[in-house]
Amino acid sequence: MSLNFQENGYLYLAENSLQAKQLENNWRIQRDLGASTMLLSSSELVQRYPHLNVANVVLGSLGLSGEGWFDNMGLLNCFRSEARANGVQYLTGEVTGLKVQDNRITSVALSNGNEIHCGRFVNASGVRAREISGLAGLSVPIQPRKRTNFVFACAEKIPASLPLMIEPNGVWCRPEGDKFLCGCQPTNDPAVSPDDFEPNYTEFDDIIWPTLAARSRLFESIKLQRFWAGLYDMNTFDQNAIVGPAPDVENFFFANGFSGHGLQQSPAIGRGLSELITYGQYRSLDLRPLGFDRILENSPNFEGNII
Repeated sequence: MSLNFQENGYLYLAENSLQAKQLENNWRIQRDLGASTMLLSSSELVQRYPHLNVANVVLGSLGLSGEGWFDNMGLLNCFRSEARANGVQYLTGEVTGLKVQDNRITSVALSNGNEIHCGRFVNASGVRAREISGLAGLSVPIQPRKRTNFVFACAEKIPASLPLMIEPNGVWCRPEGDKFLCGCQPTNDPAVSPDDFEPNYTEFDDIIWPTLAARSRLFESIKLQRFWAGLYDMNTFDQNAIVGPAPDVENFFFANGFSGHGLQQSPAIGRGLSELITYGQYRSLDLRPLGFDRILENSPNFEGNII
């Protein structure tokens, strides 16, 4: 199955020395780990993207290869298909209770009246992570946070090879076929209900369009076409995932709090947890820095670039 991978890269923009230092630090780590990224001065940005106004930009960071976007539902269906081929059985039902005996989850109660006995329990419930953890007497600093996506068309043609551009204020924009997909980091970002998918309509006119129009004259004449809302499972502690065993409940494992990085990180998290459960240790990649212990020790590992 083709995932329609668009290898256009991500372009982060910095407008002050503090933001530039963050991009430089990220670039060093990426370089040392073999990622193909580069830093661009404002003049170099204009050479690559002549339509951009970079008067307030001091530095940009661009992914050159292995970075872009793809069909997220296609990836999910690939995972499901491969899992079924390897004997995984999917059951549909709302979790309403967890039976805990001797510090272990022994069974899971579903709203349809069924009860499933388990040897290991993995909480991968997204924005309901706090709710599900609470059924086992555990607490996680995770809240549903709303993000609204908008699709617009431009009056003037803009190259479809543009990267996903991230503005310093959190507005992002990328090509979507012959149109553009965009969103933003809300100015007011309260916790919402896990069932609240009502779009924040005003974000486009109040935040996104003014930012994009200031960045390029080509974004001055655009037409909004559709929009929808989704939810981040935001880890309010440090905006990074919580992965691995839970304290006090020995067969309970977290895979929560991805704060918008779930699609990107899911293959590594799935593999890591499967290794931990199967072998008692991580083998491919040590995920212990993402463990729950950092919360107990009040040692946050902050994520510096959330979009």
